[in-house]
Amino acid sequence: MIRVADVSKSFVLHNQGGAVIPVMGGASLSVAPGECVALTGNSGAGKSTLMRMIYGNYLVNGGSIVVGGTDVARAAPREVLALRREVLGHVSQFLRVVPRVPTLEVVAEPVLAAGGTREAGLARARALLARLNIPEALWSLSPTTFSGGEQQRVNIARGFAHDFPALLLDEPTASLDAANREVVLALIGEAKARGAAIVGIFHDVGARERVCDREVDVSAFVPERAA
Repeated sequence: MIRVADVSKSFVLHNQGGAVIPVMGGASLSVAPGECVALTGNSGAGKSTLMRMIYGNYLVNGGSIVVGGTDVARAAPREVLALRREVLGHVSQFLRVVPRVPTLEVVAEPVLAAGGTREAGLARARALLARLNIPEALWSLSPTTFSGGEQQRVNIARGFAHDFPALLLDEPTASLDAANREVVLALIGEAKARGAAIVGIFHDVGARERVCDREVDVSAFVPERAA
């Protein structure tokens, strides 16, 4: 479902004379339906960089990243947007939404974007918000007014609203209390059970051991001159 093959990435420092800094080379991994693979490695090894390349936020310098038949490394912007609507979900650490849009609408939006009905989207949003212990009194408010922990849970609800065939999870249990951590781990388990291919960054070792089938050490892909 997700296949990364011989991917390389460099950054150009335009404010430093155009210096080229290689940060990744020969990155390869595959994730089958129903499998969760954890990206590991020291801070700065490139875990987030690789995840951003899979999502299409960073361009690659070489190699291929195929998600559900689409090579993200070569796809046109409209193809990447279609992939994100229908195939590839992403739970980031930070909630970025349009101000003043009610939380219920924020969570329901991925269902509507994928072609679901408004009724189905709102029903799914209500179920997830309740499950993640967001008080119903807050559902009509913009999540931009919420606490950090509440925003994180809204972000998780939004990421799991549509049954994406592939998911990217960036620290999904960070800063959660024990009860909500269990809810998120259950959601990940359910996504695996329905066949989702998942790539995640988990500094929470206990969470990683519970939901991940194997680990890929991204440090192995750091070029020697960038190490």
